[in-house]
Parts: sequence; C-alpha cells; structure tokens
Amino acid sequence: MADMQDASAIMTVAMGMAPWDATGFALMLLMWVVMMTGMMLPGAAPTILLFAAIHRKQTSRVMPYARTAAFALGYVLVWTAFSLLATISQSALLQASLLSPMLVSTSSALGGTLLIAVGIYQWTPQKRVCLDNCRSPLDFILFRWRGDTGGALRMGVEHGAYCLGCCGLLMSLLFIGGVMNLLWVALIALLVLIEKLSPGRPRLAQVAGGAMITAGVYLLGS
Repeated sequence: MADMQDASAIMTVAMGMAPWDATGFALMLLMWVVMMTGMMLPGAAPTILLFAAIHRKQTSRVMPYARTAAFALGYVLVWTAFSLLATISQSALLQASLLSPMLVSTSSALGGTLLIAVGIYQWTPQKRVCLDNCRSPLDFILFRWRGDTGGALRMGVEHGAYCLGCCGLLMSLLFIGGVMNLLWVALIALLVLIEKLSPGRPRLAQVAGGAMITAGVYLLGS
C-alpha cells in the first residue's frame, strides 16, 4: 500500500497537480534515480561482474561483497548526480511550459534542438572514447585497478563517468517522447544497451546520430 501511495504521489507531482516543494522535488529525484539505475545497470553488469571475479581471484575470497558493492555504488552515485540535474531541468521546463503534464515536450524547437544536439554528439571523439571504455571492461579494470574499498568506489565513479559521457545526452531524449512513456524509456534503454554491448558494430552510434539529426531537422521545420 505504501509503495502505491508513493507512486501516486510521484505521478501527482510530475503532472503538475501538486507544487514542487521539498517533498515533491525529492519524489521526482527518487523517480529519476530509480529509472536511471534500472536503465544503466544492465549495461554495467559485465564490468561489475568482471571486477568481482578478478578481485576474488586476487584475494582468494569466496565473494568480495564489500568492494564489489563499493564499485557498484560509485557507478550509481554518478547517475544519482545526473538524476539531480535531470530533476532540476524537468522543473525548469515545466515552469517554462515546455513540457506537458505527462512530461512530453510541447515545443518543436526544444525537441528538434535536443535531437540535433544528441545526434551531433554521437559523432564526436568524446562519445567514441567514452563508448570504447564502456565496451571494454577488461581494459578499463586492468588499467585502473585499485584493490581497496576506497579504490573500488573510485573505479565505480570513473566507470560511471565514462558511461555518463557515453549515454547522458541520450537520456535527454526522455523529454521528447515522455519521461512517463514506458515504451519510449525501454527504446532508449535498448539503444544504450546495444551501443555498449556490440563491439562488432562501431558505427552504430553514428548511424543512430544521423537518424536523430534527420528527425531533429524535420521537427524544426514542422
């Protein structure tokens, strides 16, 4: 019952039916954290599991729970920071009447600009570097290995930062199709997962970027 009440409260705040006081802001932040964790952890799972396996072999421990948990926590902390920024952006867009009550962009200019910006970023060296680090968990772990708990936390933050650099702008597309649109959320999550887990297709990000630019130009012209 409590979970249903919390979900109802989040929906009420998101749809503009309640003021964004501290509680409302916290509820929306919680929604973003849960959503980002659910979308990004599957792509990070190979790196986290590889970290646990290497650490177990090095220390002869049956299951290095604490340091593996620290690595995962560092990763989640990065996306929690992103969630804070997304919540602030959502509040600003709602106040500017650029989002509908269901958190879908009501502005062709906003939607087109976002699509073009994300599409261009898909072609940049920064995107490629971040994506390469996400695609090669073994290289990341070998070159950044730190054995203690604090080091594991730092490694998780670094890996999260690369994933943010790779996928953070893609998350802004949630404001186009709707933050509450589960199908749209699933499609973006699928794109992120395919980009990160398909090293045999290095041009996938560029192809997706080209499609985004085309869609953005169409929106701006409509």
